[in-house]
Amino acid sequence: MTLHEKTNRNDLTEEIIFTILDHLNSHPFAKKSFSLTCKTFYLIESRHRRTLKPFCTQLLERTSFRYPFIAQLDLSLCAQVDDNALNIVSSSSTWKSSLWGVNLSRSRLFSEVGLSSLCVNCVNLVEIDLSNMSEMGDVAAVAIAEAKNLESLWLARCKLITDMGIARIAIGCRKLRLLCLKWCLRIGDLGVGLVALKCKEIRTLDLSYLPITEQCLRSVMQLQYLEDLILEGCYGIDDDGLATLEQSCKPLKVLNMSNCQNISHVGFSCLTNGAVSLQQLTLAYSFAFTADLSKCLQNFPALQSVKFDGCSVTCSGITAIGNWCASLTELSLRACSGLTDEQLSFVVQSHKELKKLDITCCCKITYVSIDSITNSCTSLTSLRMECCSSVSKEAFVLIGQHCRYLEELDVTDNEVDDEGLKSISRCPKLLNLKLGICSNITDNGLTHVGKGCSMLKELDLYRSTGITDVGVAAISHGCSSLEEVNIAYNDRITDASLTSLSKCSSLRVLEIRGCTHVSSVGLLSIAMGCRQLTVLDIKKCLNINDNAMLPLALYSQNLKQINLSYCSVTDTGLVTLANINRLQNMTILHLMGLTPNGLTAALLSCRGLNKVKLHASFKPLLPRSFLGYMEAHGCVFQWRDKAF
Repeated sequence: MTLHEKTNRNDLTEEIIFTILDHLNSHPFAKKSFSLTCKTFYLIESRHRRTLKPFCTQLLERTSFRYPFIAQLDLSLCAQVDDNALNIVSSSSTWKSSLWGVNLSRSRLFSEVGLSSLCVNCVNLVEIDLSNMSEMGDVAAVAIAEAKNLESLWLARCKLITDMGIARIAIGCRKLRLLCLKWCLRIGDLGVGLVALKCKEIRTLDLSYLPITEQCLRSVMQLQYLEDLILEGCYGIDDDGLATLEQSCKPLKVLNMSNCQNISHVGFSCLTNGAVSLQQLTLAYSFAFTADLSKCLQNFPALQSVKFDGCSVTCSGITAIGNWCASLTELSLRACSGLTDEQLSFVVQSHKELKKLDITCCCKITYVSIDSITNSCTSLTSLRMECCSSVSKEAFVLIGQHCRYLEELDVTDNEVDDEGLKSISRCPKLLNLKLGICSNITDNGLTHVGKGCSMLKELDLYRSTGITDVGVAAISHGCSSLEEVNIAYNDRITDASLTSLSKCSSLRVLEIRGCTHVSSVGLLSIAMGCRQLTVLDIKKCLNINDNAMLPLALYSQNLKQINLSYCSVTDTGLVTLANINRLQNMTILHLMGLTPNGLTAALLSCRGLNKVKLHASFKPLLPRSFLGYMEAHGCVFQWRDKAF
């Protein structure tokens, strides 16, 4: 290194280098390469990192020395998080003061002892995600209550926590602003009422599927800062109970009352009376959308987003939307039975500022609706219209002519053809395009998309059987930033398509199940070219065998999930695949070359596994001690009795 080079390097202050590192978040290997440049950069990168998402806990102690200023620790990918691991985190001299967020939503092995150590020692902890801890009860809740500065707590599906447990948390964690109790089936009015009484700072409260009534809502409605309330699936709440409420929550901005089947517009009106700040409303699969309900919604001048998925609509109700004073930016009418062209056209002509529209499975709408949508809502960024079977192919040409700002388009199972794709290719900002089960499209249409939609990140061509290697090549060449591709069950796809896709170095998800003409040769190209691959589905790819497993093990070290069902992989290939340290989820059904001994050896080598799907015929053939060992280390077996 010359003196001039040394001087230039020394001119880079730590603040400038931190700024450089802030711009390297998009590529998973960029910061590692940066840190290996020299000792100075190695030390600076260690001080810069604030988030950590390890795949195993074995190296936590060393990692705490390497990265002393971690603020957010995500252990959701670690199947084996025990008390020892949490003790390492909480005893780290730097982490116990720097750490403010921990995600334990996929871990199962720790007890209230480790949790208590974490909550007591990490004094600045403000976020804990303990979702899916189905065996965690009130004793663990006592440990959580020791985190006095806690502001956000997720307890979704913690089904053993009762009113007593949540009461301890409410008393100990007075600073809570976000609390998720979804599917906590043993928490009722008493527990929720105590939360509302003690935690006055609550902004977001998720009470989905709790056995609660209007009794606790009286206290909830008195929360002065409550902005986001989720009451999805609360069957114990009805009109009579809501009619007794004496106070509404004026600061409320977001309300979700999906699947509340015992409530009509009468109860809804009682609950929301005076909530003039309401911006987002979800009433999916609940009561009918009538003129009476529409009149209630006229009282919310700030309303921007409304979702009526699965609700039956009346002519007077849907028409009344057009008379609202609020200007909607998001509207979802997914699976709304009875929605007609006349109704939808009137709505979109009245709400021309719409950015997102979902009309999935609205089978009665035709070309007329698409004509109204595209002429009225030219600023759309998201249009979902899967399975709109009455819309003719000519309608899809209108999308590209008028909606140039689209970022997401779902036309799965529709009559769109190459002319439609040619028009859609005029949408240069398109990121997500779903063309599954579109039998009228061919390589010609995909070629236009490849030329016009260079920013495309996700492409779904599931069962679009008119597509060949030529179309995939055109997409791969023009859309090199692709991250997710689904070409499953296209029998004209061969290894040539995989070779083309291997040029997309950012590819993370690849689904090629049922592509019977692809082989290990094509998968070799993917493994070598797509080093960021995390999800791979090669089910029913009969020509993929052990020869493909070695390159996957060598080059696809980021792979987390794989489906090998019906492939020609044997014991040898599966054991080879086990060298991928980050592998967490495997589906292994009907591998004819697989034996109990080979399966046992492979799974024992995969230390990070948390889910394995196997055929039920293997269960009696595997040693009980092996199954017990795997389950004790956080692996869940799902047994399927599925015929070949």
